[in-house]
Amino acid sequence: MSGDPIRVALADDQALVRSGLIALLAGFPRLEMVVQADDGQALLDALASSPADVILSDIRMPGLDGFGLVRALRERGDATPVVLLTTFDEESLPLAAAEAGAQGFLLKDASPEDLYEAITRVAAGETLLAPVPTDPVRARYAYRDQSAPTDTFSEREVAILRLIAGGYSNREIAKAVFLSEGTVKNYVSEILDKMGTRDRTRAVLKAITLRII
Repeated sequence: MSGDPIRVALADDQALVRSGLIALLAGFPRLEMVVQADDGQALLDALASSPADVILSDIRMPGLDGFGLVRALRERGDATPVVLLTTFDEESLPLAAAEAGAQGFLLKDASPEDLYEAITRVAAGETLLAPVPTDPVRARYAYRDQSAPTDTFSEREVAILRLIAGGYSNREIAKAVFLSEGTVKNYVSEILDKMGTRDRTRAVLKAITLRII
């Protein structure tokens, strides 16, 4: 996707915020705003006829909020990366965003350059807990485990880790990477073992903290 336009969809219940984000993004190359909506359900409906490469969504909206939007996308098999936006600097939100299946989390007071970087990186397949300072989140997780993995990760394992971060089940991951569900289960077990973690959420957070994904 290096030279192709990145199609962006935006959901925010505040018209002024939507207008501001659209004007801001218009100043960067490669970005094409294809959908804008005032809530999650309206965005879901619009995406059926106007697919996007990256979705930007406010977290707190009337009706279907940002977390609900991500879950609805994943439930219908839509893997489009989502960057969740919020004005609330609460340390629990990035964790909740990751658990919902979002690929990125960004405060609305981030710089335009941070927003552009977040869009281009998730469009390229990366997962970002937050491309803005994340000291509260990192501090919350650091006390548990900051040790290095016991072994390096293969390209396949990194791909599976990213899908785990997206909230996909073993069955959905198997379909995405053309492996049997049993093989994926083995990969996940190996990933958890290398990470020294007992569950998928901690493995994802540690992978993000250590910049493995």
